[in-house]
Amino acid sequence: MTGSLYLGVDGGGTKTRFALMDDDGVLVAEAQTGTTYHPEVGLDGVQQILADGIASVLAQVGATDAGALAYAFFGLPAHGEDTHATARLDAIPAQVLGHDRYRCDNDMVCGWAGSLACGDGINMVAGTGSIGYGQRQGVGARGGGWGEAFSDEGSAYWIAVQGLNAYSRMSDGRRPKGPLHVLINERLDLATDLDLCARIYGPGVGTRAEIAQISRLVAEAARAGDDASQAIYARAGDELSAIVIAIRNQLGFVEGETIPVSYSGGAFSAGELLMRPFTEALHAASPSFDLRTPLHEPHYGAALYAQRIATR
Repeated sequence: MTGSLYLGVDGGGTKTRFALMDDDGVLVAEAQTGTTYHPEVGLDGVQQILADGIASVLAQVGATDAGALAYAFFGLPAHGEDTHATARLDAIPAQVLGHDRYRCDNDMVCGWAGSLACGDGINMVAGTGSIGYGQRQGVGARGGGWGEAFSDEGSAYWIAVQGLNAYSRMSDGRRPKGPLHVLINERLDLATDLDLCARIYGPGVGTRAEIAQISRLVAEAARAGDDASQAIYARAGDELSAIVIAIRNQLGFVEGETIPVSYSGGAFSAGELLMRPFTEALHAASPSFDLRTPLHEPHYGAALYAQRIATR
């Protein structure tokens, strides 16, 4: 570890990850805590989760307080989507750090900063929710990320909900039963099909992140040949590519200009089920899209961005 320390925080709908980096870009400490999605845990909950994670990474390098940090970047879910809440989110780190050497933004920035090492281009996040973000010549733009009630297309939550809808149709006889029907009954331990309602709506109802985990069953069913599940992943790829295309248009990439595109988030753990339709839709839209494997994880990207802001 040499010189200054930079903190990166990548919040999310399921977990929050912390990265501590030195001047040479070496990751010297990291930690993971619960979600910082404030509609779920509250603003006081966000503050406590941040305090716990920061204390953990500082302890790992023997630092006694946050004054050791040269700069910090906090990527927080739902930041910028509620004027009142955003103002409060912006103020929380000062209470934890005891100084103002930090910046807050939406967690979408962490995905871009990590996957493209803060370079021009677009990153598509498909985790519990979905959102895209990119920069070109210092100008940023976002797309998607309007929340699970009417958006977050292509996310793990969206895939799970589409899968549950397909299950209900199979149960009713509105479409033929496939492997998805069997998998949901077995993995959710349903005595009858309608017991699914109690699992989703009843006492002890699953959180947003827990419901999103059902996307794994949709992926398993798709690999087992379930037509409905395969179609859901095909639609997910199309939806995610549409977000990238919209961001490209906002950023003003010119004809023939290479557009680096990368990706992050747990929904992509489905592998080719999601990557193939996503890639095909991008290439069909423009040969200028250059899909790239992420260079770094989002929490490390947040630390890189903190260093970039501090040293400009």
